[in-house]
Amino acid sequence: MLLVVFSLAGCLPIKQQDEVVQDQNQNETEEKAVVPKYQISESYYRTLTPFKPSGARGTVVSNLNTRYDIDEFEEGLLRLSQRMFSTDKYIFQEGQYLDKDTVRSWLSRKENDNDINGLNPVLTEETKEGFEQNPIILAHILEHNFLVKSNDNKVSLGGISIGLALNSVYYFRIDGVQYEYQIPDNKIETEGKKMAQEIVQRLRQIEGLQDVPITIGLFKAEKRTSVIPGHYFAYATVKSGGSNLQWSEVNEKYVLFPSTTATNDHRDDYSKFQLFQEKVAEYFPNYNGIVGTAFYTNDELSKLSIDIDMQFFGKAEVIGFSQYVAGLINQYFEEYWTVEVKVKSVNGQEALILMEPDMKEPFVHIY
Repeated sequence: MLLVVFSLAGCLPIKQQDEVVQDQNQNETEEKAVVPKYQISESYYRTLTPFKPSGARGTVVSNLNTRYDIDEFEEGLLRLSQRMFSTDKYIFQEGQYLDKDTVRSWLSRKENDNDINGLNPVLTEETKEGFEQNPIILAHILEHNFLVKSNDNKVSLGGISIGLALNSVYYFRIDGVQYEYQIPDNKIETEGKKMAQEIVQRLRQIEGLQDVPITIGLFKAEKRTSVIPGHYFAYATVKSGGSNLQWSEVNEKYVLFPSTTATNDHRDDYSKFQLFQEKVAEYFPNYNGIVGTAFYTNDELSKLSIDIDMQFFGKAEVIGFSQYVAGLINQYFEEYWTVEVKVKSVNGQEALILMEPDMKEPFVHIY
């Protein structure tokens, strides 16, 4: 029996062990951190456990207008960070240096021209013209930390990323009347870069951040009624110990299908979506609508997320329809796109269909 056990043990796969590391800021008597070996893909960072929340955790919810912006603001910063901090070398940790009080102070308006706290402009007069001339542009500040592991199994801060969410529309109220002001793109960019320079100089004065590399990104937030998220349009890198920002353009954007932008600027991609839409309508009489969100990188569509709202009267209908849609994905969409389809009803999500470039056929899950 022992021989059989040892023989079987030799055939079993060896599981990767998690790494136990010591944070350089911890005392030897404190609990050591763990770096999980498992990584979903090269597009994601490994993280330390136990989880250490950011001191500014939760503030983003009250500062950005939509759930779409909240998600993309963070996910987009993770994408930008990979240009400087690779996922195979660096370990992710939520920001540990900017707490709620600091973030709120930096987001406030300057009380006067000599104010060293607020980054948004002084309000000269509480009139419509005064608000429009001095809109609140900086909506939120997000911090990400990236750790590196040394040969003696200790982790230390290897870099920091900062995201600046900038309002594209400023909402203000005078005598109970709500106004909204569309902030010009050139003003958003100019003021955003000026604020980024000031923030880098402030970061260099914080203990532990004097010498680390910094990546800082500018995110253009969407208006309150938008059904697509905003996007990063520029980022800068700062070398170890430096404070000069080297700016680069970020060519990313989200486009709603259907929309005028899709028709005018992305006709070929939108035509494929329309054919898909027509085939869905032919198959199912209870079709209610299809909405797509296309993510473009360097003017090339890389991901298409589709929501299909239907009225179902049984699980068999859901299964049959999902199988049909999975076949349409292969037929009408490019093989290098990532396509995600959510089939929904009044009861919630019924199915998920996912097709990625390295997959031979779509993944289908029925809830």
